[in-house]
Amino acid sequence: MAHDYQDDIDAIARIDSVATILDVVCRTTGMGFTAVARVTQDRWITCAVRDDIAFGLIPGSELDVKTTICDEIRDSREGVVIDHVAEDPAFCGHHTPLQYGFQSYISMPIIREDGSLFGTLCAIDPKPAKLNNPETIGMFKLFAKLIAAQLDAEDKLALVNHSLIVQQREAELREQFIAILGHDLRNPVSAISGAASLLLREDPNEKSKLVLSMMQSTVHRMTSLIDNMLDFARGRLGSGIALDRISDFPIETTLNHVVDEIRAAHPNRRIETSFDAIGEIYADHDRIAQLFSNLLANAVVHGSLDHPVRVIALLTAGTFVLTVANAGRQISGQEVEHLFQPFHRRKFGKNRQGLGLGLYIVSQIAEAHGGKVLVASSATETRFTFTMPVDARKEAADKSSAERVRTPSRSAASFWDFVVGQRFGPDPWGDFVHRLSRGEVERPPEVRHWREVKAILDAQFIDADGREIRRAWKAFKAGGAPAKVPSP
Repeated sequence: MAHDYQDDIDAIARIDSVATILDVVCRTTGMGFTAVARVTQDRWITCAVRDDIAFGLIPGSELDVKTTICDEIRDSREGVVIDHVAEDPAFCGHHTPLQYGFQSYISMPIIREDGSLFGTLCAIDPKPAKLNNPETIGMFKLFAKLIAAQLDAEDKLALVNHSLIVQQREAELREQFIAILGHDLRNPVSAISGAASLLLREDPNEKSKLVLSMMQSTVHRMTSLIDNMLDFARGRLGSGIALDRISDFPIETTLNHVVDEIRAAHPNRRIETSFDAIGEIYADHDRIAQLFSNLLANAVVHGSLDHPVRVIALLTAGTFVLTVANAGRQISGQEVEHLFQPFHRRKFGKNRQGLGLGLYIVSQIAEAHGGKVLVASSATETRFTFTMPVDARKEAADKSSAERVRTPSRSAASFWDFVVGQRFGPDPWGDFVHRLSRGEVERPPEVRHWREVKAILDAQFIDADGREIRRAWKAFKAGGAPAKVPSP
């Protein structure tokens, strides 16, 4: 059965140095019994002991505290040293040595950091011993302080561990909630986006166009927030930022698409671009677009209205470099240190409604590509620079593509039939991504990038057959713009 002071007994047992301390005490003083005792108002409990005189105590053994000298030490907080009981005027008639039959005794209080008394470090022997000297007393005091310090350190460590466990559980719960919330928000947001798109096609009046444009802008921001929440949850819950790299898709197309989206959402902002003829790079273009969209949206929101946002993309010395710069208020060095932490929001700016996940996701995407994002801010300009080593790995990409052609789970024809047969709702891309996430469809071999599929899904192809869908896709590939597919 566990002792009611078992926690204290176990705490002393976990201090590896206690056994050495008891051994050193016996060897140095020549005494046959030494112990660490837990002393309270009404209890005296052995926590650790070395007994070479068969005194009969083991860890957990108790003495009546009123029969011990430790009872007096608890009140006085002072050590007691007796070389020879029979010759000591204060203790020669004391009841404790008479009851327990010892002639030499030394005990020092173990006082915790908060001033409370844990107990004593004590030693006894039936024979006299030379104890009342600075060396022995100093040694006992030092050992008592060492034991107290170890107990305090263990308590602090336990408190920290408990706090970490609580924080970890809260973080896991928060992240699970974020994942569930983000997933459940997708459908209603997709429905709003699809409804707005349909209404815009019906040639509304100017007032309706303005309202619908505002709706689309808001939906765009909500979609970005949801994507960030889900990416954050995936990263924190173990799956990480997943990449679907391809090698033969021009990066300029990806970047221009993002610029067009941001311009549509912020028609009053000037965005100047300078894209070198970079060509095809081996990367996850959807993730690069997500990274760029976050950086560009931040620059548009936080930058000065009087100056354009400047974007530069180039390839130099085997490194892809993407720079987004805006004029506006300088970001302090202290603020820069926390910019890429999750849930961090800038202390200034016109829009503080975000979750503070955008730049965290940016950093995770950059790291997943083997790159990094740097920040430089001055009184005149704030610049975010994404750099990524260009890894052609053309052979690996071609091999992967060839494997997909040899053993596809769905043929190209069945893919197009699948697209037509689903009867997508007002947001075909959102519906398609949902089915994609559930493993109901995969990219056909001839489609190099899901953005190509999105262009087709964005076209009006309701009730079109598979051949017309494929012709629309080929027209898009040839002309670079979504093709309208006629209904039969």
